[in-house]
Amino acid sequence: MTDESWAGWYRDRDGSEAVVLTTDGQQLRIRIRGVDFEGQSFDRLVPVAGTTPESGAPAPADGTSCPVGEGFSSPDGFVSSADGAFSLAEGALTDCVLEWDLPLPVRVDGTLRQATLGCLLSLRRVDPDLHLALHLDGAVYESARAESDFAAALTAIQRILPDGVRLQTCIACAFSAPFPLQAPAPAPASSASASAPVPRRGLSGSLACFGEAKGAPGDRRTGLVQEVWSCREFEGSPSWATDTDTGHRGAFPLESV
Repeated sequence: MTDESWAGWYRDRDGSEAVVLTTDGQQLRIRIRGVDFEGQSFDRLVPVAGTTPESGAPAPADGTSCPVGEGFSSPDGFVSSADGAFSLAEGALTDCVLEWDLPLPVRVDGTLRQATLGCLLSLRRVDPDLHLALHLDGAVYESARAESDFAAALTAIQRILPDGVRLQTCIACAFSAPFPLQAPAPAPASSASASAPVPRRGLSGSLACFGEAKGAPGDRRTGLVQEVWSCREFEGSPSWATDTDTGHRGAFPLESV
């Protein structure tokens, strides 16, 4: 995969600055105030071990923060840089806003065109808010203002697009399917504690890709990809945007990713 870069803005209580998001379809990377973050989902961007900002503040004695390059031992705290601190929740970037635009291929009556997808993401500690707006031929097609993930937001946009207009990204590909999340096993009857909650679909990067299995007998998941990614193996799925949130377009393999 060839990397793509998207220009945008980062904002938090210490101010805002221009940033560049880079992705290869699976892994996201961003550098903010001299600190590198990466992850497979926008809500799982963690400081990169071994990188050091221009000037890092030392960790306080109570261990509530962790300087970059020191192992990030505190899951909830902050990472310091020369220009401010970043809030972390379970080790990932939080309490901030990311805004960026990315080129999004669409099919208009069978002809490939380039639209622009505006993305506004509020990374909150409890539930992130996502808003997407597709700009095409002077018109704007928007998701709800507080979507929970890219799959839901892109599906909402596809449903309001004019007839003959289809997104051409992994979310709409015949060789992708939502990653099946399994409910945890029930706790034994003798256990006093309740079972853990059912895991939720991630904010992004939650699609299983079967692209490498084209023409091979059976399906073989080749990895998780981002919903806004598009590759040359794309083939449109006629049923996408009509499936239920828990449905999928093919058999899932038994092996884990």
